[in-house]
Amino acid sequence: MTTTPNAPLTGKVIAVAGASGPAGQAVLRRLTADGATVIGADIDAQRLESALDATRVAVRGAKVSGQVIDLLDPQEVHDWADHLEAEHGHVDGLFHLVGGWRGSKTFFDTRLDDWDFLHDTVVRTLQHTSLAFQPALVRSSAGRYAMISAAAAHKPTAGGAAYAAAKAATEAWTLAMADSFKKETTSADGEPTAAAAILVIKALVSPEMRAEKPDAKFAGFTDTADLAGHLAGLWDRPAAELNGQHLWLTAR
Repeated sequence: MTTTPNAPLTGKVIAVAGASGPAGQAVLRRLTADGATVIGADIDAQRLESALDATRVAVRGAKVSGQVIDLLDPQEVHDWADHLEAEHGHVDGLFHLVGGWRGSKTFFDTRLDDWDFLHDTVVRTLQHTSLAFQPALVRSSAGRYAMISAAAAHKPTAGGAAYAAAKAATEAWTLAMADSFKKETTSADGEPTAAAAILVIKALVSPEMRAEKPDAKFAGFTDTADLAGHLAGLWDRPAAELNGQHLWLTAR
């Protein structure tokens, strides 16, 4: 796979938080193949470098780099956002692909330390990236912020209280960010230029997962490549149409 000068995302500068996971790697490949300059972030230096190397092998000419970041350190995240805008002149997207899951067999068995874990991993990291990158996305001519939520946030199960609550919290936070874009970004015709969107899945499945379980159906799951395609396509839609929307990639 090779990038081309007329690729749809040529000129876009996009940051990806959580770049070393299966979703992050798929997104790195798709965005670079579509011509974007992509900066991946992760807390694990070795896994991040492996993801970057795999992207460079998969996409000839990929404009990709990485930054080791602790997303639980707000100053580190703010410094990263400021550095990217200063280096490239603009930042056009931030995709938050950081997550985690904890659950129990019953509601009564729910452990509140599971909530503590998810509050940090799911909620706090998203708060930090959204606050750090919002000003740059406002200044971009076409800023996009996207998070991955779960159908569980809309239909919680007894044993998934902590997870559903964490995802619901991140959705509410992202909708508040969307409202800021509506109020703070306008084009010549008075329409917003930036958008924050929520992609809703049941769960993700990677090629490796399918290879490990060739007979599994993975019903309702979203392939990581399909997720990456939806994220890359966010610039195909006007910000006013996209901002504050739930994009369902699984059955409601």
